[in-house]
Amino acid sequence: MLEEVERWLATRSWSVTDRPLHRILAAKRATGQTVSVVLPALNEEETVGDIVAVIRHDLMQQVPLVDEIVVVDSGSTDRTSEVAAGAGARVVHRDAILPRIPSVPGKGEVLWRSLLVTTGDIVCFIDADLKEFSSDFVSGIVGPLLTDPGVDLVKGMYDRPLGTELDSPASGRTAGQGGRVTELMARPLLNMHWPQLAGFVQPLGGEYAARRSLLEQLPFPVGYGVELGMLVDALHLVGLDALAQVDVGVRKHRHQDGQALGRMAAAIYRTAQLRLARGHLVRPSLTQFERGADGFEPRTYSVDTEERPPMAEIAEYAARKVA
Repeated sequence: MLEEVERWLATRSWSVTDRPLHRILAAKRATGQTVSVVLPALNEEETVGDIVAVIRHDLMQQVPLVDEIVVVDSGSTDRTSEVAAGAGARVVHRDAILPRIPSVPGKGEVLWRSLLVTTGDIVCFIDADLKEFSSDFVSGIVGPLLTDPGVDLVKGMYDRPLGTELDSPASGRTAGQGGRVTELMARPLLNMHWPQLAGFVQPLGGEYAARRSLLEQLPFPVGYGVELGMLVDALHLVGLDALAQVDVGVRKHRHQDGQALGRMAAAIYRTAQLRLARGHLVRPSLTQFERGADGFEPRTYSVDTEERPPMAEIAEYAARKVA
């Protein structure tokens, strides 16, 4: 590990307990900054309501930390929108945001568009499939941005048990088993090509917060590569010391099957590839196999990751800021 990263781990890696809530609230009052929480959601009716309800109760009604909660529905076919609205979130459909530009499927697409329908100086992203959610996820990763003007982006770090129970010696599980794409794809890529980012415990984690002034300058890969792309681009734009991570405990969520993870890994590799050598690249695809009536049948998926430009370049966003 680079000496720079060892120093960074000592000075930019914190626990949620390092910043008590009263200190975070005092910093928010002193600076006048506002906080938006965004949940990108696709068919998450079982979990999205509980997440919204916890944030509203703990961080809006009990204390005034969060100014708005926005759920961006990316085409759910279940009751995600109704459940989220019932729990108190403002729900916006992906296709209703910036309709001039036709939307495409993907998490990054939703996060990019969310900048147009939120107002916070700090934007906090939370995945909508989390179970047993704690508001520490929000206060923990927002805290450094409110208390330290030198920090621009904060990632959550946590244990990710693969099963439904917490890890224990008797369970035979280890905390890292839930981050399979991280360990098999993202971490090797970062260590080999961007060793300054080797200190991030959960580089692909969906719980992170950043200043709007940074987010609006970043391109957004439209799919699963958005977290890796954002981390790499932020490193180049603001430097390692402007990035940080906070330990918020344990993250439980719905796990994907092996083939879905393969598609995620391919998209992440493509996002890295684009940043390593733009131009003159083959248009990649990923072929996987499923057993059918006549044996193994190939299924081929495109992983040519489209990217959205920095939001600051979008005329509608610039016009909103002037207004």
